[in-house]
Amino acid sequence: MRMYDLIYTKKLGAALSPEQIAFWVKGAADGSLPDEQSAALLMAICWRGMDTEETLALTLAMRDSGQRLDLSSVPGLKVDKHSTGGVGDKTTLILGPIVAACGVPCPMFSGRGLGHTGGTVDKFAAIPGLKVELTDAEFLHSLQATRFANSAPTGNIAPADKKLYALRDVTATVESIPLITASIMSKKLAGGADALVLDVKCGPTAFMKTLDDARTLAQSMVDVGSAHGMQIRALITRMDAPLGWAIGNALEVMESVEILRGEHGASELAQMSFRLAAEMLIMGGVATTLEAAQAKVQASLQDGSALETLRRFVALNGGDAKALDDFSHLPQPGQVVDVRADRDGFIAAIDGRALGILAMDLGAGRRDRNDVLDLGVGIHVLAGVGRPVVQGDLLFRIHAKAGQTIQPDFYLATLEWAKVSQPMTPWLMASIGC
Repeated sequence: MRMYDLIYTKKLGAALSPEQIAFWVKGAADGSLPDEQSAALLMAICWRGMDTEETLALTLAMRDSGQRLDLSSVPGLKVDKHSTGGVGDKTTLILGPIVAACGVPCPMFSGRGLGHTGGTVDKFAAIPGLKVELTDAEFLHSLQATRFANSAPTGNIAPADKKLYALRDVTATVESIPLITASIMSKKLAGGADALVLDVKCGPTAFMKTLDDARTLAQSMVDVGSAHGMQIRALITRMDAPLGWAIGNALEVMESVEILRGEHGASELAQMSFRLAAEMLIMGGVATTLEAAQAKVQASLQDGSALETLRRFVALNGGDAKALDDFSHLPQPGQVVDVRADRDGFIAAIDGRALGILAMDLGAGRRDRNDVLDLGVGIHVLAGVGRPVVQGDLLFRIHAKAGQTIQPDFYLATLEWAKVSQPMTPWLMASIGC
């Protein structure tokens, strides 16, 4: 079998066989195939696409390039969640403990942030001492002891994805729905969960800009998961402004804990997290209706069991659980600078991507994978879309390094103003799957 033939076949728009796809993935992972040939095939796929059978074959080949985690020793249906990410997206920190407290095991592998979007692993790393890269044994023990486990994936989980993603990143082939599907679903199928809830972001600051594109991606992942026998459901959610008030790792831990305490319950972040958790409870078999699942979610907040589950997870994995009750234990900024409104009016839009880049410039995110984060810096967003603003009102509170120059105009430039208040699109845009 020759890579040349695979490239030529896909260049013409024809389908590749499962055997051809397996040959390519194996060769890419073990280095026996030249990177330039893999890059050429990636570009051909980006232009010509893949059908459902090809996408499933690619997903399974990438899954089988490494180990598959066996969670059968953990009782019950194991339910995972994946989000396509966005600025301020901290739903995992909120819903993971809720789902576990309600009796459903919740195994999650999360990523580190790169660029203007944050990573769940980095947010958890803001809790002093917490081990964010668990061995297989530690991951399993955490799941057995607390029903919740979160870790950066080991190098043995879908290693072909790591290789191919690095090539996609430097060859402008990231934006391909079959490649995105295979990248996400290969890791999820290798992670050992029985069911999966997907949160597919849609909007100007999300990877999928339009509802049609978001539907296509969501349906692709649902099709692949269903074909493998996984119970799977996708929610398409709006992503045009920062999610929640916190951007930055320690700040996002604070906001998540406050929601688990019962605060900010009416916020979009809270409502989105609660709905995703409820969907996971239905899949986990502890509720049969959305109303019953939502009642269980609220009960776990009111009786404190959700926050206690997070405390137990943190303590079990070496972290300082006191930081969840006393935020002074979390990393702190060197200075705090307030940014106030320079006019009266209504905020019509907030550029979440621009704020994510400003947070990265503060040190909360990475421009390069080797960058070292400052876990205490970030942005407290007090501005809200649709709210009336009077000149002098506090809109942003910047948590920065000591001596770092803060230019308020940069933050004010992320706002779009209007003369009258304008309604927002509902955060839940569509749902797909069982």
